[in-house]
Amino acid sequence: MVHSRHAATPGSRRPLFRQKPPRVLCLTSRLFLLGEVTAACERLGAPCRYLETGDSMDLDAFVAMVRGAVAEFRPDFLLTVNHLGVDREGVLLALLAEMRLPLASWFVDSPELTLPLYAPAATEDTVLFTWDVDSIEPLVAAGFPHVHYLPLAADETRFAPRPPEPADHPWRARVSFVGNSMRVKTALRLAAARPPKALLDAFGELAAGFGASRHRLVRAYMAEARPDLLPAYAALGTVERGLAFETAVIWESTRRYRADCVSRTMAHKPLLVGDPGWRDTFDGEGTDWRYQPELAYYNQLPLFYPLSEVNFNATSLQMKGAVNQRVFDVPACGAFLLTDARAQMERLFEPGREVAIYNDAKEIPELLARYLADPAARRAIAAAGRRRVLAEHTYPRRMTELFAVMRQTFGGGA
Repeated sequence: MVHSRHAATPGSRRPLFRQKPPRVLCLTSRLFLLGEVTAACERLGAPCRYLETGDSMDLDAFVAMVRGAVAEFRPDFLLTVNHLGVDREGVLLALLAEMRLPLASWFVDSPELTLPLYAPAATEDTVLFTWDVDSIEPLVAAGFPHVHYLPLAADETRFAPRPPEPADHPWRARVSFVGNSMRVKTALRLAAARPPKALLDAFGELAAGFGASRHRLVRAYMAEARPDLLPAYAALGTVERGLAFETAVIWESTRRYRADCVSRTMAHKPLLVGDPGWRDTFDGEGTDWRYQPELAYYNQLPLFYPLSEVNFNATSLQMKGAVNQRVFDVPACGAFLLTDARAQMERLFEPGREVAIYNDAKEIPELLARYLADPAARRAIAAAGRRRVLAEHTYPRRMTELFAVMRQTFGGGA
């Protein structure tokens, strides 16, 4: 997966990181998290330029765009999120190797379900940052030379307390859940995998077992629980089909988990925000629960979270130890969150004081009843959570951490 520099013998590297903060060239195929990154760079006084490739770009035009931007802007490194903007054939990596320019790629989704699509995925001048501690060891074992932990964050300028809305605002709720039902997403991934009958017949069993297992990757779970299926998995034949099947199993497992957790909130007529798949998941819309179509992340969710007495969360099983974006965004708004326990939570927030957690779905009804009856406790936890976000979990803080790693790795010191 990792190749050394694969261009013609590159020249010596020009001096990098000679100024603080560094010069950052951002690259992506679509605007995902780069808005927060570029805004953080601006707040830190870090010169930053943004290049967007779109879903497809002529190869010569792509190379010319990158060369021109590097020559004019003279960045200290290139930055991308989830490898977006990095081509799968290695053209960008070869170009960066020729120019001796480092690449930082911050993964906020599973790198193990993304990087196998790239050949090569990195060079010795590539630094991977991952939001999930559990992915560090496998990436290092796979040969990636530089792998670091960099958790998610909140944009506290956008997700912030707001003036009170009217009591009859349609978004007001005692309990709400924001998230995808995973029904359509799962079906699409399964269709892309085109699994043989053996895998298709075992699909539900694999999803149920994977969710309860210690494994993070489906193929590792299959090797332990259903080794008889490994030949059928290998027969999928391509990396794309294999990853599509793995993703489908993870998402089906998540679908079942979320449906179970959310079902335990029904005593409080929750407001479910997301795709129409929720209507296929639960009966009783309008009587047992309310439906709200998906809200815009940047413009609507910051207004939505403060209108719920309890923002309920059930994390995707894509990350069994890490936390998701809502764990940062909800407290940033000064709102109250009840979320599932995660092994990495205590690195980020103090459970019981800065965030409320449930360790098992069976605890959900009792915890909801307790916190709904105790607004003072909700306010105290929400306020403490917001203080922690402001102190440690903002994008300027994350970029400062990323800059320090890149400087230590390529700039000859801190």
